[in-house]
Amino acid sequence: MKSNSSNPSGISSSIVASNMNGNGFHDDDEIVVVSGSSPDLYLDDEPVRRSQKTDPELGRRVAQFLLEKGVATPQIDTGLNDEEKRTIIARNFAEIMKTLGLDLSDDSLADTPKRVAQMYVDEIFFGLDWRNFPKCTTVENKMGYSSMVIERNINVQSNCEHHFAIIDGRAHVAYIPRKKVLGLSKINRIVEYFSKRPQIQERLTEQIFYALSYILDTEDIAVLIHAKHYCVKSRGVEDVNSDTVTSKLGGAFLLNSATRSEFMRAVNSVTNP
Repeated sequence: MKSNSSNPSGISSSIVASNMNGNGFHDDDEIVVVSGSSPDLYLDDEPVRRSQKTDPELGRRVAQFLLEKGVATPQIDTGLNDEEKRTIIARNFAEIMKTLGLDLSDDSLADTPKRVAQMYVDEIFFGLDWRNFPKCTTVENKMGYSSMVIERNINVQSNCEHHFAIIDGRAHVAYIPRKKVLGLSKINRIVEYFSKRPQIQERLTEQIFYALSYILDTEDIAVLIHAKHYCVKSRGVEDVNSDTVTSKLGGAFLLNSATRSEFMRAVNSVTNP
């Protein structure tokens, strides 16, 4: 559920000080409509909709674990609730637009600052708040399944933290169950959660890996992401052909060449059909 404060009670001071730390829905998902006390802040035809199945306590513990592993997103505690963030972002984005010489009295531009503020807080950067961490249902591995589970072609839509330009790609995630088996859609939601913040692809890969390692209590995890970066494609060198590949392998995927090769063959069969 959408949060209203950046410092909820019970959070450890280390997370607050150093790191406060998809939209596809199943039929049984509960949906929350993001709204506020100022209706004029929400001007798009469609309200922001996201799964309401979150686990703030798990999000807090995962955030602390990432901090200990040195892969947490650099954050500070602003003390602002979401409505205050939208207000400040809209005000400052209006100044950016005016500085660029845009006429905010034009009906096409007048509401852009508010739309951008809503988009930042409620959509593309909601993963900055650990209370939005998805509920991750695990079941006991009673069947004794011991081969890898692979979720391929998971959508990755993020923004680079250097230029706030789009990162657009796919993630492939695998794990070998020990005591726990994770609901498949939860892997997608974990990827989405960490994508919805300013990112670098290397850290995104590490965060997905360590979050799954914590939840599943195993190092037998593999994460591979290939993505196009619009800070490379649409500016700077303007290379429209290159993409970036990052991976993080643990446990059997790192130490056993046969396991690693099986994972890579499964990935390559969809990336290079």
